[in-house]
Amino acid sequence: MATRSDSAVQTRSPGSRTGKGWRKVLPWGVALMLLIAIVTGFWPQPLEVEMARVTRGPLTVSVVEEGKTRIRHRHVISAPVSGRLQRISWRPGDRVELGKTVLAELFPDVPPLLNVRLLAEAQARIQGAESSRLRALENLERVRASLRFALREKERSESLLRTGGVTTKEWELAMNQVEVLEREVRAAEFGAQVAEFEVTQAKAALLRGKGSGEGGQSVPVLSPVSGVVLQVWEENERMVGAGVSLMEVGDLGDLEAEMELLSSDAVGVKMGAPVLIERWGGAMPLKGRVAMVESGAYTKVSALGVEEQRVRVRVDFLDPIPGDQKLGDRFRVEARIETWSANEVMQVPLGAMFRRGVEWFVFVVEQGRAVLRRIDVGHQNGIFAEVLSGVDLGQTVIVYAPDMLKEGARVRARFSAGL
Repeated sequence: MATRSDSAVQTRSPGSRTGKGWRKVLPWGVALMLLIAIVTGFWPQPLEVEMARVTRGPLTVSVVEEGKTRIRHRHVISAPVSGRLQRISWRPGDRVELGKTVLAELFPDVPPLLNVRLLAEAQARIQGAESSRLRALENLERVRASLRFALREKERSESLLRTGGVTTKEWELAMNQVEVLEREVRAAEFGAQVAEFEVTQAKAALLRGKGSGEGGQSVPVLSPVSGVVLQVWEENERMVGAGVSLMEVGDLGDLEAEMELLSSDAVGVKMGAPVLIERWGGAMPLKGRVAMVESGAYTKVSALGVEEQRVRVRVDFLDPIPGDQKLGDRFRVEARIETWSANEVMQVPLGAMFRRGVEWFVFVVEQGRAVLRRIDVGHQNGIFAEVLSGVDLGQTVIVYAPDMLKEGARVRARFSAGL
């Protein structure tokens, strides 16, 4: 019996020692795992940031400003003689035709053969209208001659452009000169048309001015242009004097846009600069071109009560207005005027840059770490900025760097913008 007990004791001894060994090691293993977990939890992790590449491509800088449309050539209808004006039934928006539509009708109050002074004044008005007509015709011929010369210059520039004899910029200037002169020809034709109308009206006033009161012969006032009535100032029947403004008419096909730019923005606007007319009511923007930048500024008080120096800029429409949409006089539009552009520009997103003092900086990613770099900046368009020096093409920069980001910190991309 004693022998069996000893053997049983000897058989259980190794297992008991092994169990006791594991019980001794287990707490140390748990403590080690906890230590690793604590160290891992407190180990600094890379900061997630947005990244983008330094790229090279086209860059366009524009000035965006609200404005309004306006009819370029407006005509104010005035009473050719003193007399009783008949009631005017025309309303703004009514269509009128050149030389056919009677806009107003007057009964002259000049007594027959008695008022020699008024008759002499009517004859003088005819002579003045004839001089204006001749001057308008001479101006029309001058502008047409300039246009013919500009067309020949354009043809020569096109042939030389194919052989490299002129630069693209010189060819564009020739094209722009033709467009400007074509616009001036249309304006001169309108001026000659109006001058002819004024001669006719002055002669009619002289011939019919011998009627007296209600029983005399009326003097009709015909429309000098085909278009629409813009404003009516005199509606009621009453006595009016010669030269009193009655209404205003114009052609809606002769629209342009007018903007009031800050003088600091207008400095960079050039004649012939491309323009996009946006938010005018249509689905697509309309192309335009700067026709004139006024040389004088004026003071305007903003909505915040700040005095600003403003400059008027006029823009010609290049795209036709869709036929199913109506764009009238003094409608609100928004113009995006190009002030500078280049095809090959090294650029970074504007959100990657920040100031320290008067200098610009960016964070460049090198080997997973943020490195601070000072850069020289050129033109900006609100989205991208031209980089003159400080970074290399293809480098990765951090966009919208968080405040806690320090130089040398480890970073990783949250999502890529152009990577």
